[in-house]
Order: sequence, then C-alpha cells, then structure tokens
Amino acid sequence: MQHLRTNLFIASWTLILLAAGISAGLPGASGLAIAAPAGIAGSLMLVWAISMKEEPKGLSEKDIAKWTPDTDPLPPGAGGSVMFRVDTTLDEPIRTSILCGSCGHLEWNEGTKPAAYACVGCGLELWEEEE
Repeated sequence: MQHLRTNLFIASWTLILLAAGISAGLPGASGLAIAAPAGIAGSLMLVWAISMKEEPKGLSEKDIAKWTPDTDPLPPGAGGSVMFRVDTTLDEPIRTSILCGSCGHLEWNEGTKPAAYACVGCGLELWEEEE
C-alpha cells in the first residue's frame, strides 16, 4: 500500500479533531459516547503512524540518468529463440537501451526503439518490424 504512513497521520488527526468537535458540540453522555471511541482510535492510529519506518524515497534525477540495465546474457526463449530487452526513458532526454540476450551486449540509442536492430556484438538480428 502506497503512502500508508502519511495516510495514517491524516486519518488519525482527522479522528482526533472530529472527536474534539463532537465532544464540544454534543454535551453530555451522548457526545462522550461518540467522541471517546473516535478519539481513542485516532490516538492509537497516531501512535501506529509514528512508530512506522520512514517511507522509501524515490530515485534522484542523477540516479535515474545514470541507470543501466544488467548486462547478463538472458536465457533462451521459447523454441530456442533469442531473448532481448529494450528500455526507453519516458523523460527527456529520450534514450533507448537494447540488451542482446545471446551475448549480453548493451547498446544505447538516442530516441525511441528503432524499427529494426541487429546486435553489434554477435551479429544476430533481434527484430525487424513490418510496416
């Protein structure tokens, strides 16, 4: 679940403030019967949120820019076909990495995936798109 700690903080403070508002707005036993469980639940949620570990941070732009895929050869595909891996960045600058599964050769191209590619390392044609 994403952002659990943040959501717990928001929900706990909302319950605590709601309980305070109900206890002030509904005097007597009926207000206390509603406000007390809400306040206790909010307090428990707040303690739970405080005791949780810090949520992991995303990668920095510098780390994203220097990322490369693993260059280990890939296992053969179905029927002995050669596997390959193509990764294209979504943000500028648009770059595409092509990993040949047969020899483990990694090549970077500027722009998106080319229509055809033959591995420079082993000479195998990895794909050719039909028009």
